Amino acid sequence: MKQKLVILGSTGSIGVNTLDVASRHPERFEVFALTAATRVELLFQQCVEFRPRFAVMTSFDHAAELSQRLKASGTQTQVMAGPEALVEMASHEEVDMVMAAIVGAAGLGACLAAARSAKRLLLANKEALVVGGAFFMKAVQQGGAKLLPIDSEHSAIFQSLPDDAQTWSQRIEKIILTASGGPFRTRKVTTLKDVLPEEACAHPNWAMGRKISVDSATMMNKALEVIEAHYLFGMSPEHLEVVIHPESIIHSMVQYKDHSIVAQMGTPDMRVPIAYGMSWPHRMESGAQALNFETLKPMTFESVMEHEHPQRFPGLQLAWHALRAPSGSTAVLNAANEVAVAAFLDLKIRFDQIAQVNQHMLSSMSFESPTGLEDLIELDARSRSLADQYVQSIQR
Repeated sequence: MKQKLVILGSTGSIGVNTLDVASRHPERFEVFALTAATRVELLFQQCVEFRPRFAVMTSFDHAAELSQRLKASGTQTQVMAGPEALVEMASHEEVDMVMAAIVGAAGLGACLAAARSAKRLLLANKEALVVGGAFFMKAVQQGGAKLLPIDSEHSAIFQSLPDDAQTWSQRIEKIILTASGGPFRTRKVTTLKDVLPEEACAHPNWAMGRKISVDSATMMNKALEVIEAHYLFGMSPEHLEVVIHPESIIHSMVQYKDHSIVAQMGTPDMRVPIAYGMSWPHRMESGAQALNFETLKPMTFESVMEHEHPQRFPGLQLAWHALRAPSGSTAVLNAANEVAVAAFLDLKIRFDQIAQVNQHMLSSMSFESPTGLEDLIELDARSRSLADQYVQSIQR
């Protein structure tokens, strides 16, 4: 039987790539529902091509526009709107697989719904783990979901770990996440204050959205990935490491107790981890090009300390600080970073002030540790409000 697939965030880069992979295997997958925030035109095109039963948009105005266009085209997709509709699609009894690719904390509720409904949850939404943390992992365990990481680094780690998760703590010495170093790996630190959004969004290896591209430039994406790895694989902060690998060929590594290292390699194409998550424990064709070892450039590795750390990447160490701080600190860090990146993209603050906002919020905000989804949502909202106030106090 075909696997019924819901893509939360189908118009983003992960969503588009997921549809590409699914289109290569029409005998295996049926697109059940697609969701988007504001991109009516692209979601309309996707609905016409893949004929999902449902489409969801964040706002009712966008949903009304999409519904009108679909009816005019003769496409029978039913259009819904709002966060409740996202939760309904993620937990629908007919659905087998959910790709969680909504950027930001907005996708947390739907991710939790999928986890509690025993779906195969393909997790490309960092915030589910960074904000939800142990609370989210408990929902996965209690709900019986199969959680499969889609980030290239975490997929690489998952592929390099033993099959028996019960043995990880006895067999694994540390997890090593690789980082490209972003577009400013060799730029003079003193010029980072002059970086423009267009420069920060020009990643040397990966085609990504604007927010995650800026995170790569600041290395906050790697800080968030360290937090994810902690929760996904149950590794303590001192057993998590980051190494710069500019070529992005080795996507991450696992070092075992005997000091042997298992690494996953591949071209920098997100269709590889997406196809692996969709087909696990098997593998299927992804559409990505194979590595050609005859033309492969030499692979290099650098310590973050070689790059004037923390002057060049001041946000990276915040991952370890947040993990050792009271529960909920990772949610504060994530909210602050989203506000700071948005402010930078809107030219309200300088590039180097993104880390300043994050550090200020992590060190100054007091809160009660969250115990449920409502607490997490309230903490996220309050963190954003306070971060926005701080941005206004420092903006140029």
